Amino acid sequence: MSRNLWLCGPCRLLRASVAPTAALAAALLSSLARCSLQEPKDQVASALSPYFGTKTRYEDVNPGLLSDPEAPQRDPELLEGSCTPVQLVALIRHGTRYPTAKQIRKLRQLHGMLQARGPGDDRPGNASDRGLGAALADWPLWYADWMDGQLVEKGRQDMRQLALRLASLFPALFSRENYSRLRLITSSKHRCVDSGAAFLRGLWEHYHPGLSPPDVSDMECGPPSINDKLMRFFDHCKKFLTEVERNATALYHVEAFKTGPEMQSILKKVAAVLQVPVNNLNADLIQVAFFTCSFDLAIRGVKSPWCDVFDIDDAKVLEYLNDLKQYWKRGYGYTINSRSSCTLFQDIFQHLDKAVEEKQSTRHQTQNLEHTKSQPVSSPIVLQFGHAETLLPLLSLMGYFKDKEPLTAYNYKEQIHRKFRSGHIVPYASNLIFVLYHCENAKTPQEEFQVQILLNEKVLPLAHSQETVSLYEDLKNHYKDILQSCQTSEECELPKVNSTSDEL
Repeated sequence: MSRNLWLCGPCRLLRASVAPTAALAAALLSSLARCSLQEPKDQVASALSPYFGTKTRYEDVNPGLLSDPEAPQRDPELLEGSCTPVQLVALIRHGTRYPTAKQIRKLRQLHGMLQARGPGDDRPGNASDRGLGAALADWPLWYADWMDGQLVEKGRQDMRQLALRLASLFPALFSRENYSRLRLITSSKHRCVDSGAAFLRGLWEHYHPGLSPPDVSDMECGPPSINDKLMRFFDHCKKFLTEVERNATALYHVEAFKTGPEMQSILKKVAAVLQVPVNNLNADLIQVAFFTCSFDLAIRGVKSPWCDVFDIDDAKVLEYLNDLKQYWKRGYGYTINSRSSCTLFQDIFQHLDKAVEEKQSTRHQTQNLEHTKSQPVSSPIVLQFGHAETLLPLLSLMGYFKDKEPLTAYNYKEQIHRKFRSGHIVPYASNLIFVLYHCENAKTPQEEFQVQILLNEKVLPLAHSQETVSLYEDLKNHYKDILQSCQTSEECELPKVNSTSDEL
C-alpha cells in the first residue's frame, strides 16, 4: 500500500506517492536535481543554437519568447471576427529533457579520455587549444545515468508557459468551464507524462493566479490517459521495426556521412583542439560533445567550454548528420516512416469530425442563435503529448518540409538551404495544432467550418495550396487517401515470405 510523503527541498515541497525504497530514492534524487539544476534566469545565447537539431530550445525557434516567455505570440494570419474556434487538437512534443543514458555513457568516455591526458601528452597546438582541453577536463561532468531522458525543470517551464500562451491565444476554448472537458493523451514515457502534468499546472495557474496547483490526479479534468499505439505508433509497426529500426543498412547515408570528408575534417580539428589522438575519436563522440553544448545551454542556461570546440561551419555539418538520421528514420527516407502514423492522423480528424457533427446537431436542435453560439462541443480541447519521432512522420505524411532531392551522404553542400531542418520543425516543446472554426456568416454550408494548422504557434500554410486557411471539407478531400485508404494494420504488415525453399 503506497503512502503520501512530502519531499522537501530548497525550491518547493513535492508530494509523492511512494511504494518501494528504490522508488523513494529515485524520487528524492529527481527532486534534488530539479532543485539544484534549475537554469539561471538570464538566457544565454549561443551562435551554435540554430544547429542543434532535435536538441534545439523552443525559444531559439521563437526568439520573441526570450524576453517574455508567457506572452502569446499571435500570428496575424489567425482567423478572427465572425469565425470562432470550436475545437483545438494539439500534438505536443515533451519539453526539455536530460540526455539519454547512452549519450551520458559516451560523454563519460570522452571526458575520461581528456582527464587521462598527462602533461607530456600535449601535442603541437596553440595555447588556446591546450587551455580548452584542460578546461574541458576540469569542467564538471554532472550528468548521471539515472537522468536517462527524464524531463528537467526547464522542460516543465516549457510546458507551463505553452499552456499560458495557448490559453491567452484561445480564451474561448480554454475557458474555465471547458477545463473539465479537456482530453489529454500521452506516451508512456515519463518525460511525456510529466509534460502533460506540467501543462495542466500551467492551465491551473491561468485559472487561479497566485494559487499553488493541486496534484494532477485531483484536477477536474482528470489525469492523462496513456496511449502508446497513438503516440508511439512506430513501436507497434512490424514493417517499420524490421525494415528500418532493426535494419543495419537502413541508415546507410548516416554511416557514410560519418566517414565522409566533411565529418573527417571536423574529427581532425577536434582531435587537435582536445590534444588527443585522432584515432581515439569517432563521429559519435564528436556528436555527443556537440550535443553536450546544447544540453548545458538548454538545461542550465550556461555556455559550457564544449561550445568553444566548434564553429558555425562545424555546427552546420553536425546538424546535417542529425537531420540525415531523422530523414531516413522518421521522414521521407522510407515510405513506412510516415505511413505508420496514419492511425494518429485519422484520430485527429475523428475528433474534428465529431466536433462538426455536434455543432451541426446543436444548431439544428434550437433556433436560438445566441444559445447555439455559446454551446461548446464535448471535447473542445484535445492535447496529445509525444515525441519528435511522433511529429516528424506525421508532418511527412502531410507533405511538409519535402525537398526536391533526398538528403544523402553525398549532397551536403547542395542541401544547405534544405527545408528539412529538424531543429526548426521539432525543437523541444514543438507543437502541431489543428484549430477548427465555426463561421457564423458563411454563405454556403461548406464555408461554415474552416481549419487552420499551426506549427510552433505560427500558422502553417497548407502543403498543397500554401493557403493559411482551408474549408474543412476541402482539407478532408485533399487527405482522402490517408483518411480512407491508409490502414495501419495493412501498412505495417510484413511482406509474406515464400515458404518454398531449397534449404536442407
